[in-house]
Amino acid sequence: MNPHTKGLAASRFVPVDHASVRFPRGFWKHWHDTVRDVTVPTQYMRLEEEKFLEVLDFKSPPGPLARPIQPSGLSMQHFFDSDFGKWIEAASYMLKYQRNADIEAKIDDIVDRLEEGQMPDGYLNSWFIRREPEKRWTNLRDLHEMYSMGHLLEGAVAYYEATGKRKFLDIMSKCVDHIIDTFGTEEGKLRGYDAHEEIEIALIKLYKITGDPRHLRQASFFVDERGQMPSYYDDEARRRGEEPDDYIFETYAYSQAHKPVREQTEVEGHAVRATYLFSAMADLAFETGDDSLRAALETLFGHLTSKLLYVTGGIGSSKDNEGFTREYDLPNETAYAETCASIALGFWTHRMAQTVLDARYTDILELVAFNGALSGIGLDGHSYFYENPLESHGQHRRWQWHYCPCCPTNIARFIASIGSYHYTAKENALAVHLYSDNSVTLALGGTEVAVTQSTDYPWDTDVSFAIDPATPADFDLSLRIPGWCKGARLSVNGEDIDLSAVTERGYATISRTWSAGDTVTLHLPMPVERLYAHPDATENAGRVALKRGPVVYCVEQADVGVPPQHLILSADDTFEAEFRPDLLGGATVLTGPALKMNASEWQGALYQGSKPTTEPVTVTAIPYHLWANRDAGGMLVWMMER
Repeated sequence: MNPHTKGLAASRFVPVDHASVRFPRGFWKHWHDTVRDVTVPTQYMRLEEEKFLEVLDFKSPPGPLARPIQPSGLSMQHFFDSDFGKWIEAASYMLKYQRNADIEAKIDDIVDRLEEGQMPDGYLNSWFIRREPEKRWTNLRDLHEMYSMGHLLEGAVAYYEATGKRKFLDIMSKCVDHIIDTFGTEEGKLRGYDAHEEIEIALIKLYKITGDPRHLRQASFFVDERGQMPSYYDDEARRRGEEPDDYIFETYAYSQAHKPVREQTEVEGHAVRATYLFSAMADLAFETGDDSLRAALETLFGHLTSKLLYVTGGIGSSKDNEGFTREYDLPNETAYAETCASIALGFWTHRMAQTVLDARYTDILELVAFNGALSGIGLDGHSYFYENPLESHGQHRRWQWHYCPCCPTNIARFIASIGSYHYTAKENALAVHLYSDNSVTLALGGTEVAVTQSTDYPWDTDVSFAIDPATPADFDLSLRIPGWCKGARLSVNGEDIDLSAVTERGYATISRTWSAGDTVTLHLPMPVERLYAHPDATENAGRVALKRGPVVYCVEQADVGVPPQHLILSADDTFEAEFRPDLLGGATVLTGPALKMNASEWQGALYQGSKPTTEPVTVTAIPYHLWANRDAGGMLVWMMER
């Protein structure tokens, strides 16, 4: 821990080391093991097969583009560095659990090639070094220059923390020195910032290792400078001989650069960029105590969750800008809801709970983790979704790789580090945000404490904690009481706790002297819940979604035999929950009655003068994150209801 943050850690919650959290069984064991054993190795294969690593052949003349230039002037190849940077990060998180000589050799080879290509002044971006060296730092608006550097830096930090090897970290620190020498308010420096936020997050991660105030100041500069007028992007375009009004996305709200960040009150533009920015702002609010940033984020959080959030935790409804449109515009079949965006929403909300311990934030983190982000990877660990629609007629199928494969490596690094999202701690307190079967050992109250969660959550309603300090210790244990839960019950060593007396902002805090053998039991009732959308979300008028606990459900044609769009639920009917160990790796499903419209009576006609007749059927609904793991067919989250 760097000396600057040591004092803060005593008074503020910080995430536990992800590798200290072990998953011996339960929900996250499958996903964690699959990412380690399948996802990380196969993603490296894809990076090779798709010519991503070829960009590191600095001694060879550049060959044909693997990804052609788009109408925007951008090739996906502009940011290939970011994809293997994220792969290194995901692989490194797993290496911290268990060293793997083959994976380390692959990373070391990439690092050697990056070192070979790095410019003497520290500049490191494969596109500009090999293809357009004269154009570096001339188009921050469009070309993802520092975005790629940021993901390489995050990978370098993770690899150093996993292995202790400094080479990659030193390479990227030299690159950061170049960035600091190039950008800032001082005379002779550029007052620019990358249109795709990311470097800000990476700089703060570097700062947490080095304690070097320059790294924190540079992250603050990029955040504070964003949106200042006159726009840097206007001046930059003119220097390139372009007219600023010809910008393909028309408004700088696309990259949250339309006004200073503290003046932004509505979430706009590209969804991933926005939530990366908000994550960096939350980090800065934590590190600097800047309440003006936290206040702005609180406003933006309220806007997003009340006007723009899919029931699954997806964000960004439009493929045209990979982001937000108008309020309540939440189409189902054409939902973009990029996997990266849900993951970034998880990054942001987890950081918000570090500035203020509030279950409003971690409820969204949980929603993302069990639904909108997890749907982005198949059960096999090597098939993916970029977009996560809430309705399909069978046209949506998982793919092995993507033209723009930012999502596979993102979901890999999210799952690989999921342990750190479960707990945050400070000197004399532990906060539990996510529930699953796991164990963690950490220092609390001046002693080493082992905490073991035993549960089949999210399928089961009970979570038990075994608390085992090496010696009796005084510390607080704060447990999130989910916002969806009514009638939660809490006990310590069999003695009931009055939740109303100990709960603040959705966290129940138990303050006591803990001894080996102490147990805590949390009961979270999970009745099947029917959710209805705001009337302005007109796509879902007359429809209902099913949810149990943190899990959102959908109906797939594979289970009902007909397109789920033909089904109608009755408002009076009830659904029962049943765990099916034989289905999709083991999951709780919901079963209940419905009516099926008879399409056969149309006999080829498109319209007729009478309503369709119906017949009763039994419907099985599966967790949304498990859809599209079987044969092609329709899927629906929002069901018709009468």
